[in-house]
Amino acid sequence: MSDKLQADLNLEVSAPTTGKVALVTGAARGIGLGISAWLIAEGWQVVLADLDRARGSVVARALGENAWFVAMDVSDEDQVAMGVAEVLGQFGRLDALVCNAAISEPHSLDLESLNLARWNKTLAINLTGPMLLAKHCVPYLRAHRGAIVNLTSTRAHQSEANTEAYAASKGGLLALTHSLAISLGPEVRVNAVSPGWIDTRDTSEQRAEPLSAADHAQHPVGRVGSVQDVAALVAWLLSSRAGFVTGQEFVVDGGMTRKMIYQ
Repeated sequence: MSDKLQADLNLEVSAPTTGKVALVTGAARGIGLGISAWLIAEGWQVVLADLDRARGSVVARALGENAWFVAMDVSDEDQVAMGVAEVLGQFGRLDALVCNAAISEPHSLDLESLNLARWNKTLAINLTGPMLLAKHCVPYLRAHRGAIVNLTSTRAHQSEANTEAYAASKGGLLALTHSLAISLGPEVRVNAVSPGWIDTRDTSEQRAEPLSAADHAQHPVGRVGSVQDVAALVAWLLSSRAGFVTGQEFVVDGGMTRKMIYQ
């Protein structure tokens, strides 16, 4: 399975370490995994945090010696505090936090049938989680003038029907981003990346069931997004090259939120 994962990543994941440490949540698959692999390729030590212990451990082994896994439910403050303590105990520093863990399925039942427990769980993971992570990571990020990137969504701006909990959580995360940027500056920069349609499947799944020409053609850039499109931007925002950038949202959607659509 490790060889398959390395092939599916389609990234070179060995590079001399820079000494910098990043914590990436929701890192066992999809965008979080892609970000982790990209950062490792740039020489970061990456701590992958995820609820899925089995896959997370396998992924960390596949990514090599610069990857380390910690199990974490980001909506549980005790687990967040213990996870951050593990990171500091293992590496002695923290330079970056990427809040990617989320309930990623935006659709729920219609509003009249929306279960309060589902609403609360979605906000707990998608919005409260990043707040808790910032709270417990910020003393260590301050020490190294670090950075935070929150993964929001274009659904913070526009919606399909029956996506209230997800849209509210991502809209709240966008507001939390600029609030944190003001509260934590100048020592810590905080930005948001809002992906649109990103094909987060493993390479083998993409080959087995390719997206249609129509899927790609509806995007102004002519294609659906890739995990690497998001990872490259996150890596830049965490770097010193983005040292004058904070409190901002970066939309990665192939231009779809700028496209006027008539039926």
